[in-house]
Amino acid sequence: MVRELGFMQATLAATEYPPSSVHTIVELGNRDSLTAVELVALLGLEKSSVSRMVRKLIEAGEIEEVPNEQDARSKKLQLTAQGRQTLRAVDAFATRRVGAAMAHLTEAQQQTVSEGLGHYAGALHTERLGTEPTPLAPLEIARGYRPGIIGRMVEMHALYYARHANFGQPFESLVASDMAELMGRLHNPRNEVWVALDGERIVGSIAIDGEGEGGDAVLRCFILDDSARGKGAGKRLLAQAIKFCDEWGFRATRLWTFKGLDAARKLYEDVGFTLEQEQEGEHWGGRIIGQWFVRPGPVNGSP
Repeated sequence: MVRELGFMQATLAATEYPPSSVHTIVELGNRDSLTAVELVALLGLEKSSVSRMVRKLIEAGEIEEVPNEQDARSKKLQLTAQGRQTLRAVDAFATRRVGAAMAHLTEAQQQTVSEGLGHYAGALHTERLGTEPTPLAPLEIARGYRPGIIGRMVEMHALYYARHANFGQPFESLVASDMAELMGRLHNPRNEVWVALDGERIVGSIAIDGEGEGGDAVLRCFILDDSARGKGAGKRLLAQAIKFCDEWGFRATRLWTFKGLDAARKLYEDVGFTLEQEQEGEHWGGRIIGQWFVRPGPVNGSP
């Protein structure tokens, strides 16, 4: 990984800066501003090394010092407009390199890599500091419509399926139309939507369309932002949707997907879905094998 990602080179991520400087730019972008003391702790470097690096980045026009409202004795560091432009270039470089490599893996393998790297990073943190890292707060699962939900559903679908199946504008337009139509029917209590929230940001969604043919429900809009993968949000969203279907006593719950989404298929099968039909066809500019899954409803019918 060190070789392939370029850490053996004098500069990193197609910039003119060494890895420590690029890391500083990334961390300042993630946190808006940091003091020099916070930066020393974050990077795990000597204070003198960080001071020299910060001075060079200031002279290069990438970062600037601003007053610290919490402590007049110190200043905070933040990115300049030039620094934010450099950060965008670094992010684009990283996305190309990592995205190209991950494209060689199945969805299940990608999730394994994500979870494994997270666990390993935590173990390294523990070894270096002798203390367990602060656990991340679990994502919140919320029910019902909220402003921005349609746009985020469409964005998450468009980005994910462009990357994994080369779906383009026709797919994005169809998702936008379908999501808007379904959200317009939430006044019917047989229809519902849930989201995963990271703070106020929507990072996952799932919905039940309870007006399917023959008294069936249709599971729709199941998608996660990349930042939410490997955190159990998909399993929790699916559990909420299945609980809702069982409470309403739908005859069956159905869903459509396509072959190759292995991690999602495992989640479906874990809650009782079975593959009912497969059919190859042309969809949104690519040839895929469509799959229909079904999960029988409660034996006793509706409550």
